Amino acid sequence: MPEPSFDCIGVTCRFGSLVAVDQVSLTIETGEQLALIGPSGSGKTTLLRVLNTMRAPDEGTLSVFGAPIEGNDSRELRRLRSRIATIPQHLGLVPNLSVIQNVILGRGGRRGTARSLRDILFPSRSDTLAIHEILERVGIEEKLYQRTAQLSGGQQQRVAIARALFQEPEVLLADEPVSAVDPARARDTVKLLVELAKERAFTLCLSLHHLELALEFLPRLVGMRHGAVVLDGSPDSLDEGELADLYRLDQAEMMADA
Repeated sequence: MPEPSFDCIGVTCRFGSLVAVDQVSLTIETGEQLALIGPSGSGKTTLLRVLNTMRAPDEGTLSVFGAPIEGNDSRELRRLRSRIATIPQHLGLVPNLSVIQNVILGRGGRRGTARSLRDILFPSRSDTLAIHEILERVGIEEKLYQRTAQLSGGQQQRVAIARALFQEPEVLLADEPVSAVDPARARDTVKLLVELAKERAFTLCLSLHHLELALEFLPRLVGMRHGAVVLDGSPDSLDEGELADLYRLDQAEMMADA
């Protein structure tokens, strides 16, 4: 059996007095598809940053692809990150670059600064063909040379997905990838990501506010509340009471929202 993509044991992250991730122990197997669910501020984004090695735990241990990350130098961490594609909540695209240039940035971690700059300015024929094929798969091949700022929100999401695919990742992490589009586009995007994970055999972990999409498309749901994992199972194994408790606001949360 392959090593798990991620293995967290007692992971805790703090920002001053705030505990953003609280004693999380979680294993994500290679090739698995799962959704992180829970209310805003529950720790999902911080946990994703731990998984992509951008945020070191204050306590606990993280192993990635079977190896502990503690003690890795910056070069080793860059090598790990080149195997993990991340779609941040606000997509992280460069608006004034064309679609093809944004997608080429997906391999920046493997190619280094000098080559990435050359590839952005003068894309090779092989890169152009590969990116056109990916854009066909995500349904925006006609936007290859269009400036990214001119695209709709849904089209920009697909550019971010294409950039992640061009990276040829073993894992794709996406933080609220459908937060800025209408329900129909959101459903299409989540469905596409799950299909791509199966086709290309990469591990997929999505942070989602859309509970109905998580229940429909992801075979494993991990629920977070106050930084802790409070439920973990298949959609069929979770009852309505557990899900209602996950999103229930206590008095402190209501005061904070107010």
